Amino acid sequence: MNQPNKDIAPTDAFNRAAYNVVTELTFVASSDSSVVFHAGDTNITVSAHQSGTLRLQLGEIGKLGERSQTPRPDYGLLVKPNAEGKLRAVATDTGWDVIFADLTLKLHKSPFRITLERGGTPLVGSITDQHFRGRSRIPAFGHDVSAGKWCVSLALESDTALYGFGEKFGPLNKRGQLVRGRTEDALGVNTELSYKNIPFFWTPDGWGMLIHSTGTVRHGAGYPQWSHRSYIAEVDDDTLDLFFFAGTPAEIISYYAGLTGHPAPAPLWSYGMWLSRAYYRTPQEAIDAAAEVRRRQVPCDVITLDGRAAWEVKTRFCFEWDPSRFTGDYSAKKTLAALKAYNLKVCAWEYPYVSIHNPRFNELESKGWLLKNADGKAAVFDWVKDPTDDPFGSVLTPLPPSGILDFTHPEASRYWGDRHNALFDDGVDVMKTDFGEQVEPEMVASNGDTGRQLHNVYPLLYNRSVYEATQRYNDANGRGAAMVWGRDGFISSQRYPMQWGGDPQTDWEAMAASIRAGLGYGMSGVPFYATDVGGFYGAQQPDAELYLRWTANAIFSSHFRYHGIGEREPWAFGDATLEIAKKLLAFRYRLIPYIAGAAAQAAATGMPLMRAMPLAFPNDRLARSFELQYMFGDALLFAPIIAAGGSTQVYFPAGENWVDVESGEWIAGGTVKTIRRGLDNFALFGREGHVLCLGRAVQHTGEIDLTAPIEMAWVFGKATSAPCVMNNAVTLDADGSLRGVARKHHKVFGERRDE
Repeated sequence: MNQPNKDIAPTDAFNRAAYNVVTELTFVASSDSSVVFHAGDTNITVSAHQSGTLRLQLGEIGKLGERSQTPRPDYGLLVKPNAEGKLRAVATDTGWDVIFADLTLKLHKSPFRITLERGGTPLVGSITDQHFRGRSRIPAFGHDVSAGKWCVSLALESDTALYGFGEKFGPLNKRGQLVRGRTEDALGVNTELSYKNIPFFWTPDGWGMLIHSTGTVRHGAGYPQWSHRSYIAEVDDDTLDLFFFAGTPAEIISYYAGLTGHPAPAPLWSYGMWLSRAYYRTPQEAIDAAAEVRRRQVPCDVITLDGRAAWEVKTRFCFEWDPSRFTGDYSAKKTLAALKAYNLKVCAWEYPYVSIHNPRFNELESKGWLLKNADGKAAVFDWVKDPTDDPFGSVLTPLPPSGILDFTHPEASRYWGDRHNALFDDGVDVMKTDFGEQVEPEMVASNGDTGRQLHNVYPLLYNRSVYEATQRYNDANGRGAAMVWGRDGFISSQRYPMQWGGDPQTDWEAMAASIRAGLGYGMSGVPFYATDVGGFYGAQQPDAELYLRWTANAIFSSHFRYHGIGEREPWAFGDATLEIAKKLLAFRYRLIPYIAGAAAQAAATGMPLMRAMPLAFPNDRLARSFELQYMFGDALLFAPIIAAGGSTQVYFPAGENWVDVESGEWIAGGTVKTIRRGLDNFALFGREGHVLCLGRAVQHTGEIDLTAPIEMAWVFGKATSAPCVMNNAVTLDADGSLRGVARKHHKVFGERRDE
């Protein structure tokens, strides 16, 4: 028999020999909501949470639950951490059945294995992959004591698809992949690395799981090098804390929201167009761009002063406008007042690092408000690890060595948040909370955690601090709902809207990858997403066709921002491109009442605005293979055009009828068509029985008449579903008539008639 080459040690290998198998389960105690077992030196607790949710926790005796002598820091990832349901444990010949409502978690005692059932039907169970010598290829539950890691292994059927895991740029179905759950500055959208990693996933088979851990998780999602027939998670944490969900994908998303927090609503103006570039070199250049927006009648709500536009790179970041540019007639207050005179909100950039060249560094270090090294001194992050390989090269200005603010320190977090007040007083409306991925394993926080456990959750703490500071200021000054424009995401990020998709290359494939990332992020429980429209970087600037297709595709996302290195303003691409962009953006603004309605729906249910086919139509297996088209809210099917030439294949989900909003043609569900569109149009289809409420074409959201925001209702056949619209401005009566928009303002797409 051929032996493996022992000199080859791939980084994606799974070291089975390091894991002690959890076995010999014994009953210890129970209460109304939980039951405790021991298995050797492992404590196992099963508890009942909200509907459709069971929690399974494993840890060393003395390090888990009520018996814990060394409680871990609580980062507030769960809004309902306590068990609320009532369960009972029943002894069986092979172990115990733990029963909660219609859920049963069957526990096999030796070795410890599980099966989750709903209504008597098995949903998922422990790994069934056996080595030819008879043992399980990977332990069902295992503990690597020396490394402080746990593993859990579940059996997958051959056609089980796996969705979620956060923002990932490759295929939506992660089956067959090794997914690494570690937040990274991905420097693009072309690899497995990503900015937003959430250890939450689900299958259309009726179950899902959240790994409640801030450590790095390696998900072998039917990964063939481990086991193509198993889901295997390796969790870098001292405990294994799992939430199992049972239900439809929409129900699972709702359960996740109930556990980790419902999405907060974003302000109405945030759904308009954001204008940005890297970067406006002078205050006057930004003012000129604002003036040009209005002169050329380009709909717009926000202009962004990116990092190099507002701050001196060598000494950033500590809330101090660059004194060489923001002075005299161009003081921050005067500059921002000039921008806001064009009815624009102002977004300013930040990151949570303080340059060693800034006097604030020494002050923060002396107070103990920066992350530390093991020797107790402030840790300094150096961006250039290898002098021959600067991560930003000549593309961007080199960044200075910097300290990292310790958001686990309550005073430091409050200090950072309150420092924003001066910026808000100057006229800033929202912060672009960039970066956050630079916490290294050896760094130490004030709460005792090292970078091993802090790395993934750090950007959440940072964004939470800024979001809450913004909301405090807004509440005190009557400015309404807060938001941030953040880059990183983790468990519960939906509570602090919103996040955009990092730095895509300026080409067609990066645009497609950005769409997949937004859909995957939505399937991970986060409803809001945006991309850098036009692409962020590349050897060449986007051509007019790519720029307009990216514009058209981004119309159907929760948020929209032009951004990149170089000009991204529509007029920079010529008059013909400008006119088409204005037409597309005009439709975006007409959609805002619908977008705001879908956002309110997201806040209530957790459902994203961009709904991938497996989420919207989980029982339609053919639909799953069309990974780039999606439902935008309840009423619209949108198919992005992702290649030059203007055509795309569209699958029309079965069991529904669809109408082409351009031609009025009705299309039966279960069919595939090739659709062609000019640069000034969309591959957009209405869902029979639904209504699309459109507002007026305006130049900014301040022009929306909130008392009567709807100009027209597109009715797709006979209306049978209540309209999704802001403030319930249009309602459906029992007789099928619409209240809130006059009949003369209905555009009815007649019901489908089969030939």
